[in-house]
Amino acid sequence: MNIEAILMEKLTSMGKSFVETLPLLAIAAVILILTGLISILGNKILHASLRKSQLRRSLKDLFATLLKVVIWTFGILITLTVVFPNLTPAKLLTALGLGSVAVGLAFKDIFENFFAGILIMLRKPMRIGDYIECENIFGKIEHITVRETYIRVPDDTLELVPNSYLFKNPVKVLTDHDQRRFEIVVGVAYGEDVDHSREVIQSSLKDVEEVDTNRSIEVFAREFNSSSVDFTVRWWATSTPIAMHKSRDKVITAIKRALDENGIEIPFPYRTLTFKEPLHIQPPEPRAESDERRS
Repeated sequence: MNIEAILMEKLTSMGKSFVETLPLLAIAAVILILTGLISILGNKILHASLRKSQLRRSLKDLFATLLKVVIWTFGILITLTVVFPNLTPAKLLTALGLGSVAVGLAFKDIFENFFAGILIMLRKPMRIGDYIECENIFGKIEHITVRETYIRVPDDTLELVPNSYLFKNPVKVLTDHDQRRFEIVVGVAYGEDVDHSREVIQSSLKDVEEVDTNRSIEVFAREFNSSSVDFTVRWWATSTPIAMHKSRDKVITAIKRALDENGIEIPFPYRTLTFKEPLHIQPPEPRAESDERRS
């Protein structure tokens, strides 16, 4: 058996097959180029049609991503059937069905974040620019993709959070409305009149610019504390975190000033010590004579 002849025959056959496949590869390349152009054109048409709509930016990005996925999926399927003529769409779908289980197990986290990202984008309360709180995560949403959400935390660092984490855990949207209610606890001494103290506290908030006086300012006596009668003070202000700090600062300042002007004591903790038996106070011993002479 001539090994060189066999090798030359195989190489010749492979060369002929490659030459015969070149037209198919050229057609496949053209199909991929057309797929890319159609994807770009389709996204431009989509963005132009959604430009004047009231949809959130995250939903627009979602539609653009899904359109790209659909166009490229069809483009790749057509390319494969052109390069491999014996590969019919039915056989290709069967192969994809058999391989989807293995792919799904291998890329479980990726698919989980992908579908969670789609569901998050469809959530009405979740908007770009909202401040959210989820478990130990707090910050402002800057961007939502189909895999992760970009959150700007208060120290100005960027935190990338997997979408599945935000989807599985409770999320508190702090800026869902323009305003939200805040509260603090104020204590006055037991010797003060409760009704008068309540009126003074409530009146002090009416002149604070950061407090929305069109909504109710609530002051409720809440409990007998160890050294004070405590009031819960509630007011409405802008919902952003910085607005919360500003309004709380002004509210505390106004309440302190009003209580001082009306002579109402804000107590500090008192401690009363009791003993089982009376204490005998022993007078100090007299100084020695030598000490008196020295003095």
